[in-house]
Amino acid sequence: MTFPYIPGATVEVPEIAYKPHLSLPAAKSAVIVVDMQNDFVTPGGSLVVPAAGETVPAIQKLLAKARAAGVHIAYTQDTHFAGDPEWQIWPEHCRAGTWGWEIIEALAPQPGDLVEQKSRYDGFYDTSLDHYLSRVWKVEHLVIVGTIASICVLHTAASAGLRWFHVVTPADGTSALTPFDQAVALRQISWLYTGSVTRSVDDIEFAK
Repeated sequence: MTFPYIPGATVEVPEIAYKPHLSLPAAKSAVIVVDMQNDFVTPGGSLVVPAAGETVPAIQKLLAKARAAGVHIAYTQDTHFAGDPEWQIWPEHCRAGTWGWEIIEALAPQPGDLVEQKSRYDGFYDTSLDHYLSRVWKVEHLVIVGTIASICVLHTAASAGLRWFHVVTPADGTSALTPFDQAVALRQISWLYTGSVTRSVDDIEFAK
């Protein structure tokens, strides 16, 4: 097709360069679970991503491997209060202290995990995430999973990439509102942010 884009034209997503296998040093790696909260994942939530629930088993498997290897684990928790301008863009969601704001029980943080409450799409924006990753934990590799792939996952991955972290994203550990959005996010991470994309969490191992 020619540019500029004309509405109604067919758009093809460039090929995504999936890595068949990745071995990451456990001491230099962290897992970031993005916004796996009731409002986005659980039926009855205000902004449920239909595919988000399907990623839970994969994320559980990834977390189990990470915990067994002593890998640091962080969660982002979308957090809003009355009058937040984001509710002019989206329906009210993740109001602090509500059921919808809570991280889903199946992926509940464990003692020692970091939980960063964030007010925007980017998990690094106005949080202490970079402080712990860079200065306290001194990690270099970030495995980022969660929802929504093309919004909060992608913006968090972008900030990580701009800080020269090696970003790793398994496709089965992320979810988006449409297959196109999912593909765009994976393409951006693998290409623009010099990250690594795998098809599955099974393709990632942590080496002690």
